[in-house]
Amino acid sequence: MAMPGSLRRQPANRGLVSHCTHHHIVVFLLTFFSYSLLHASRKTFSNVKVSISSQWTPYCLNSTAPELQPYELWNSSHLFPNAEEATLFLGTLDTIFLFSYAVGLFVSGIVGDRLNLRWVLSFGMCSSALVVFSFGTLTEWLHFYNKWLYCCLWVVNGLLQSTGWPCVVAVMGNWFGKAGRGFVFGLWSACASVGNILGAFLASCVLKYGYEYAFLVTASVQFAGGVIVFFGLLTSPKEVGLPELGADEDEVSVEEDANRPLMGSDDVDDDDQNYSIQATDNDNQPKAIGFFQACCLPGVVLYSLAYACLKLVNYSFFFWLPFYLSNNFGWKEAEADQLSIWYDVGGIIGGTIQGLISDVLQKRAPVLAVSLLFAVGSLFGYSRSPNSKPINAVIMAITGFFIGGPSNMISSAISADLGRQDLVKGSSEALATVTGIVDGTGSIGAAVGQYLVSLIQENLGWMWVFYFFILMTSSTILFISPLIVREIRLLLHERRLRMLAE
Repeated sequence: MAMPGSLRRQPANRGLVSHCTHHHIVVFLLTFFSYSLLHASRKTFSNVKVSISSQWTPYCLNSTAPELQPYELWNSSHLFPNAEEATLFLGTLDTIFLFSYAVGLFVSGIVGDRLNLRWVLSFGMCSSALVVFSFGTLTEWLHFYNKWLYCCLWVVNGLLQSTGWPCVVAVMGNWFGKAGRGFVFGLWSACASVGNILGAFLASCVLKYGYEYAFLVTASVQFAGGVIVFFGLLTSPKEVGLPELGADEDEVSVEEDANRPLMGSDDVDDDDQNYSIQATDNDNQPKAIGFFQACCLPGVVLYSLAYACLKLVNYSFFFWLPFYLSNNFGWKEAEADQLSIWYDVGGIIGGTIQGLISDVLQKRAPVLAVSLLFAVGSLFGYSRSPNSKPINAVIMAITGFFIGGPSNMISSAISADLGRQDLVKGSSEALATVTGIVDGTGSIGAAVGQYLVSLIQENLGWMWVFYFFILMTSSTILFISPLIVREIRLLLHERRLRMLAE
């Protein structure tokens, strides 16, 4: 008995390997390290919070300040009367950054679909590096401390950094199709975690000379990376005479039909299959998708809301983990910075393995659900971690595996799936817009979360912070539950058909 086409499962990476060229490798590496550098500069801020807090309070005055007049303007680092108020302001800066970052993502996705992705990415990297240098290094060298200046610089930094993710995901989506996308994007999405590790390493190496040098090093490396991207990145295969991605994917349409984990369903009415967001019949050149059209694509809203909850938890670890380790266990700041790397190591392994599993199953949502259920247990366990660095590192890595992994999948592979589904087939100009919507909504949730974390910690303690994380992780599962149910039903249906075909 012949097996239905949608059930002929083929190796997910076969098409990927057969069409991979050295251009694919260069694009993979350039986009990987460009976003790693953006994340490294963000991580620097979270890694030096203790030093900044000390500098902004009366307990640690800088005796090297020059005698500039007026004294209150140029030589007073006493922004806050105590460390508690300084900590709240640091949390406010995180919130400001993420809100501006979220707004920028919605705009950057639209801009990226209409301008050259290489120009937008390079501009964002170089400009953000200059702002980071001004925020952390120049103000300290001049001994100029002002809350409004810090807020303004961090708003601008959030807007500039938002150009990164939509652009790199769109470029990767142009070069890599659905064949093995879960594994490729799972491995590639480790760029954020690698950036966190790089930022923590650079900060811990130069922190003994002063926190301003941590900002100086990461800003310099990021600026150099932006220059390399401008001269070296290829945004699509057509720039070097290779066939468009859509042409390659037509050859493996059987695989494509079986790998639609995010769309409305495989059992939608046939009449809907003739509908397309892109009116390409009369225009051979694909047009960029509109913002509201992108929001109406199947799965975009649900995954955006889910990512808002999950990114809140993931970014809370990103922003507050070194501070938590120093504050809760009394470990040195440099040691806490190095130990926090294990969360990102777990996220790298989790994103890669879970992406590979989703390729084998050809469904994403059930893999996310299982991982997030384990994440709830790992969060509860980590909240009770003893004052032991080895044990803490192990539980931290496990927590990163089950939280960072799903976060990487939603922001990369799933966003690419959503941006290249049949309703926008033939237009790569939907990728950046959809990615900006998903990541922008996630950043709004993360922005609210950073302020809530500082507020909950100040009034109720760290244990209630972890209870809050558990609630948000459970909410993530709730938002994608319709997709989970749909894809599990499809898996069971395919299994029954295979059994009948044998």
